[in-house]
Amino acid sequence: MKHLDRPVIGMILMLGFCILAPFGDGLAKLAGATIPLAVLILARFGTQLILLGPLTLIQGKHWRYRGRVLRLVVIRTLLHIVGISMMFTAVRFLPLAEAVAIAFVMPFIMLLLGKFVLDEAVGPRRLIACIIGFVGTLMVVQPTFSEVGLPALLPLGVAVIFALFMLITRQIAKEVDPIALQAVSGGIASLVLLVGLGLWGAEDGAFGLVWPTPEHWPLLITIGIIGTSAHLLMTWALRFAPSATLAPMQYLEIPFATLIGFGMFGQWPNGLAALGIVVTIGTGLYIVYREQVSSREQEAAP
Repeated sequence: MKHLDRPVIGMILMLGFCILAPFGDGLAKLAGATIPLAVLILARFGTQLILLGPLTLIQGKHWRYRGRVLRLVVIRTLLHIVGISMMFTAVRFLPLAEAVAIAFVMPFIMLLLGKFVLDEAVGPRRLIACIIGFVGTLMVVQPTFSEVGLPALLPLGVAVIFALFMLITRQIAKEVDPIALQAVSGGIASLVLLVGLGLWGAEDGAFGLVWPTPEHWPLLITIGIIGTSAHLLMTWALRFAPSATLAPMQYLEIPFATLIGFGMFGQWPNGLAALGIVVTIGTGLYIVYREQVSSREQEAAP
């Protein structure tokens, strides 16, 4: 039986991703108060390598990339480093729910990139939904920006970075094994971060060369395990259910982020931000619906 014939399993796995992803961001927010950003990111990718490297070798998966695929894997990994760094920085200053909600402008950016970069067909209704979605995002940004300033724009950068990340992933998805890709990415990222720390590391600040204390290690390892597990859950979910089924579920990240942010930090979106979150979710779900309609129409066409 094909994996795509078991959508319930795929939806359960995606639900796990929607819980783990904002929980990992919440732990990063907690850790960011005492642990330099570079050390936090290194622990995230180092754990990914330690968990998935041996698994890749034991299962005999192909991990030696060359030429075009290798170049895209490297670029994808660099984007991943920048995207996670920006998100971990954003949650230090912003309430968790607002940071996640602003970053969910990514589907709108993906749609526009698909139209103007990949020359994909995008109808006027989806373009109008993109505009409304941007307005909803600005409703979330505005009160946050007035409180914390420029860091409120970081999730917008995260959205752009991960939109490019997803475009590259699309280009290589059929040519690489997902677990091997995560393992190789963890290795490349760890090497880049170690070299960067060695060349430009300082005694303090975001690039501080600070060896974690014994109290920090459990938190760092947990962040790495959760981040790695979340991405694997998403990858496995796509093996059991089509992306059209799973895409609407991703918006569950926002209410889960709201609950986690309130539970861990006592933070709750204010009125305008909450309204903006509702607008963002609504327009995002509409775009997903229109994508499904367009896909069915293309399949039915002779």
